Amino acid sequence: MAGTRTTSLHDRHLSLGARMGDFAGWDMPLQYTSPRAEHMAVRTACGVFDVSHMGQIEVSGPEAREFLAWALTNDIREIGPGQGQYTLMLDDDGGVIDDLIVYALLDRFLLVVNAGNVAACRERLLDGAAGRDLTVSDRSDEVAMLALQGPAWAGVVAPLAGTPGPLNLEYFEVTEDQIAGVPALIARTGYTGEPGIEIMCPWDHAPRLWDALMAGGAVTPCGLVSRDTLRTEMGYPLYGQELARDRTPVEAGVLWACDTEGARFAGAETVLRQMRDGTEQKLCAFELTEPGIPRPGLTVLHEGAPVGTVTSGTLSPVLERGIGMAYVRADLARSGNDIVIDVRGRPRTARTAKRPLVARSPRND
Repeated sequence: MAGTRTTSLHDRHLSLGARMGDFAGWDMPLQYTSPRAEHMAVRTACGVFDVSHMGQIEVSGPEAREFLAWALTNDIREIGPGQGQYTLMLDDDGGVIDDLIVYALLDRFLLVVNAGNVAACRERLLDGAAGRDLTVSDRSDEVAMLALQGPAWAGVVAPLAGTPGPLNLEYFEVTEDQIAGVPALIARTGYTGEPGIEIMCPWDHAPRLWDALMAGGAVTPCGLVSRDTLRTEMGYPLYGQELARDRTPVEAGVLWACDTEGARFAGAETVLRQMRDGTEQKLCAFELTEPGIPRPGLTVLHEGAPVGTVTSGTLSPVLERGIGMAYVRADLARSGNDIVIDVRGRPRTARTAKRPLVARSPRND
């Protein structure tokens, strides 16, 4: 795997017998035991993911907030120091460059972006920043990131935290503190639908943090396969599947992350036009009503005719049936419509459904 990157926890994954695989140019753990066991550990107890492949880009300076009102879709005025926000970065035509979380810190903004989009986001920001009184700094090579997720997360963190601060965070709040003596930025965010935190720390300190989290025996190491099934149950979009340059927030059902009243963001003209005129396709979630496992790329049928394509699909460990997301003809995207998934020549009946497909756990438990 020439050219494939590794995180600072690579040897920890190998020592645990992880099955590794390429993800966005990184050699990442896909699973340690079974994806189902790891999935259910997060739903019922606590799991930890190495997500150090994610990118971190800082924006600072007097014009930073006004600049981000152009670069990002959500209303940046809604967050102050210690708060985060889910948002999108669009191109000028409204296509999605990335979906990300932006954190407002005391002296800067931190954008946590998807691994495969670090370069695209960095270049978009640098191009837009020209002539402005601000600085764009890519910190991705300096920062490791762990996601501790599950209803038992607080019990794991309590004996390791430097202060009670991390335990008192509300959803989408962020603080600087220590975990197991490691200086870190700790955010009450995640990608699983379960309560938990994401911990960003200096790259070389991640092994110490990982070992401390694993020492008590209450945390299950989890790979990217279970991370994918967890987010699919929630109906969370994944860049490269539900989100892409040829899809807009209106089509993807993430219009709630766009400040359509202020509409100062790049690509707003397209978004407002599609809100008014509609789109040919929209993203929907679905559940199979008979046995089968949907997979990305499969054709969606309605009354015998193709009407869309599956973007994500799996067997839900919680629901014990096939679920997924698909772009379908816009009039079929609402929940309750009967569709058919062509599973390699075998039609499987399904029904469109509301997201999330599995109820989220209480966020502050």
